[in-house]
Amino acid sequence: MADTRREKFNTPYDPKKVEEALYKRWEEGGFFNPDVLVQKGFTAPDAESFSIVLPPPNVTGTLHLGHAAMLAVEDILVRFERMRGKRTLWIPGTDHAAIATQSKVEKIIEKEGVRRNDLGRDAFLARVNQFAQESHDTIVNQVRRMGSSVDWSREAYTLDAPRMTAVYTAFKSMYDVGLIFQGKRLVNWDPKGQTVISDDEIVYKEEKTKFYYFKYGPFTIGTARPETKFADTYVVMHPDDARYKEYVHGQTLEIEWINGPMTATIIKDAAVNPEFGTGIMTITPWHSAVDFDMAERHDLHGEQIIDLYGKLLPVAGEFAGMKIKDARDTIVEKLDAKGLLVEIDENYMHNVATAERTGAVIEPQVMKQWFVAVNKEFVIPHSEIPGIASGSKTTLKEIMRTAVTSGAIKIVPERFEKIYFHWIDNLRDWCISRQIWFGHRIPVWYRGNELYCGVTAPEGDGWEQDPDTLDTWFSSGLWTFSTLGWPEKTNDFATYHPTALLETGYDILFFWVARMILMSGFHLGTVPFKNVYLHGLVRDEKGRKMSKSLGNIIDPIDMIEKYGTDAVRLALIMGAAPGNDVKLSEDRIRGYKHFANKLWNIARFVLENTADAPADAPLTDEDKKLSDECTALITDVTADIEQFQLYIAAEKLYHYVWDRFASEIIEQSKPIFREGDADSKRSRQVVMRQIFIDSLKLLHPFMPFVTEEIYDAVPIPDKKPLIVEQWPARHMPNTLFP
Repeated sequence: MADTRREKFNTPYDPKKVEEALYKRWEEGGFFNPDVLVQKGFTAPDAESFSIVLPPPNVTGTLHLGHAAMLAVEDILVRFERMRGKRTLWIPGTDHAAIATQSKVEKIIEKEGVRRNDLGRDAFLARVNQFAQESHDTIVNQVRRMGSSVDWSREAYTLDAPRMTAVYTAFKSMYDVGLIFQGKRLVNWDPKGQTVISDDEIVYKEEKTKFYYFKYGPFTIGTARPETKFADTYVVMHPDDARYKEYVHGQTLEIEWINGPMTATIIKDAAVNPEFGTGIMTITPWHSAVDFDMAERHDLHGEQIIDLYGKLLPVAGEFAGMKIKDARDTIVEKLDAKGLLVEIDENYMHNVATAERTGAVIEPQVMKQWFVAVNKEFVIPHSEIPGIASGSKTTLKEIMRTAVTSGAIKIVPERFEKIYFHWIDNLRDWCISRQIWFGHRIPVWYRGNELYCGVTAPEGDGWEQDPDTLDTWFSSGLWTFSTLGWPEKTNDFATYHPTALLETGYDILFFWVARMILMSGFHLGTVPFKNVYLHGLVRDEKGRKMSKSLGNIIDPIDMIEKYGTDAVRLALIMGAAPGNDVKLSEDRIRGYKHFANKLWNIARFVLENTADAPADAPLTDEDKKLSDECTALITDVTADIEQFQLYIAAEKLYHYVWDRFASEIIEQSKPIFREGDADSKRSRQVVMRQIFIDSLKLLHPFMPFVTEEIYDAVPIPDKKPLIVEQWPARHMPNTLFP
C-alpha cells in the first residue's frame, strides 16, 4: 500500500499551504512552552535551562527587517537549545515606547484638528491605548509569521499591571537609598514634543552654518549661537594660558554687550582648550552641559535665555518673545552696529542636536526633574557579580563596568566592549522623568509640603500624583526579571534568571543593554544575562539604510508571502556576522526559496529510493567516509552555533546539502540504486537516510517550516515532531525507517 505522506512531494513545495497550519500545530501543541514539554516527556524535569527575553518591539506600527533579523537569530538559538534537551524559554512581549507612541497618536489627532489638551489626559490616553493595542495585534501576527517559537502563554507588555508593580517597586527601592532623587539640573528639552529626553534619544545632524567672532571687552570670542549670549557674564580661560596671565580668577571687567554695558567676571578653568580659537570662551550655564558643569564647580550664577517653546525670554530685552532663528540675524546686526562684530565664517560645519522622535532642535534647559544617580555610593546587600562583594560599597556605574570586565557578561562581537566602556565612563546621572501622559506615571504623591513615594497611592484626601511619566527605558530595564514575575519570588524567576542571552541590534547597546545591567545589578545583585549578541543593521543591496525617501524598504511580510519564511530567515542570516550590517535584496531572498525547493526534491529522491531499506546494514568503505564526513559537519555546525557564528553554520549547511549531498552524493548514488549489488545498495540506503535525517535536524533551526513538513513525511517508529527531536551529536545505529 502506498504511503500517502510521500505523495506531497509529487508537487512543488508551497510555503503558503504549510506555514500557518504548522505554526498553529506547534503553538496549540504546547511546543513553545517548556512546562508542557516537561509534562509530555519531551524535556527532562531537571534539564539545564536556556532563556531569552524578546527585545520588545515598540507598539508604534509594524515590524521591519531589523526586527525580522532579530527574530531569526533568536529563534535559531532557541530551537537549537530546545533540540539539545534544555528547558528552553523564549518570552515575548511589546514595549509601550512612551514618547514614540504618544507622538504617533498626537500626529493622528492633529489631522482631526484636535490636540491632546483638548481631549484631556484620560480621553487622550484612551486613544493612545487603542492605537497601541491595534499595533500590538499586528506585531504579534508578524512575530508568528517569522516562525518565532516564543511562549505566548507568558507574553508581557511593559505597561501591563505586573510590569507596573515591578516598575513602582524598583522606583521606591532606589528612592529609599537615595539613588533616585529630584534635582534642578541641565536637561535636553524638546520644544516640539514638550518633554525632556535622554542623551541617547538625541540625533546629531551635521549642518553648515555661520560661526561668528565678537569683541567681548578686551577679548575675542566665537559662537554659532549668538542668541544664547545675552546673559554671558563670565569669560573663561585656561589657568596656564600665558597669553592671559595678567587676568586673575574672580577679576571683573566693565564691557559693552548686546543690550548695553555689563560686568564680566574672569574665570580660570582647566576645561578650556587653549588651542581652540583664541583660547577664550564665555559660558552660558543654562544652555550647555559643559558650561553648566563649569558653573557648578565655581558656584556661578546662571539665567534661562530661551523658554520651553524656543522663544527668547525677557533677559533678551528688545528681542524677547522672538523665535531664536528669527532673532539671530537681528542680534548680529545690532552687535555689528556697535562695532563688536569681528568676522563671520560662512562655512562652519557642526553637529546640531535634534530630538529623535520629533526632529526638533534640542534646547538645553535647567529644570527640576527626577534622576538616577550613577556615581553615588550605596551598600549592595547581595552580590553575585565577581569583583563586587555582598555588603560592600559600590555605584551603579561600577556595577555596569564590572559586570563586563569580570567576564560575568560576554559581549559578541568583543569589539563593542570598548564602545560600551567609553559610554559608561562618560555617563551622567540619568534623567528619568518625562513631561508626557503615556507611560508609567511617577509613583510620587504630594500634599502641601508632604511627599510620599510608594508602590500604591497613599491613603487620605488631598494627595496629587506627580504628573510626569517615567522614561520608557526605566521599565524596559527591568525586562529580564519583571517578565519572570519579579518582585514576587516565582518558579520562573528561580529557573530562568539570569537569562542565557540577550540578542539585539548594536545600535541600542547603550539605550537598553546598559540599563538592564544597571537595574539587575542593583535590584538582584546579579547580571541580567550571560551573553550579549549584537546583530547588525539590514541595508539594501547597495549598502544604503532603508528609508521611505529612497524607496528601498523591503517589507518582511511581503517577502514571506512571495517566497516563504524559511527563505527570508536564511537571507537574513547568511553572511551576517555578529555586529556587521547585512545587505539584502529580493533576488537574495528568491535564491533561498530555490534552496527550500532543492530540499523538497532531495526528500522525494531519498524517500523513493530508501522505501525498502533495512533498519541497519554494514557500510562500505566509501559509505563510512560519507558517514564520517557528516559527523564532522555535525561537530562543526554545533560548535559554530555555540559560538554564535550562525552565518558560518548556515553557510556550511547550505553548501553541504546543495553542493555535496544533492549534486554529488545523490548523483553518485543513482547508478548504485540502479545497478549495484544488494550489499552496496543497502549500505548506500542506510547512509543516505542517515545523512538526510541529520541534515533536516541541522537545518531545522534555520528553516523550521520546510524541514518539519518534510520530517513529518518520514516513516519513523515512535517519531517526535522535529521541533523536539534530539540534536544530532553522533551517529547511532539507524532505526529510522520500518
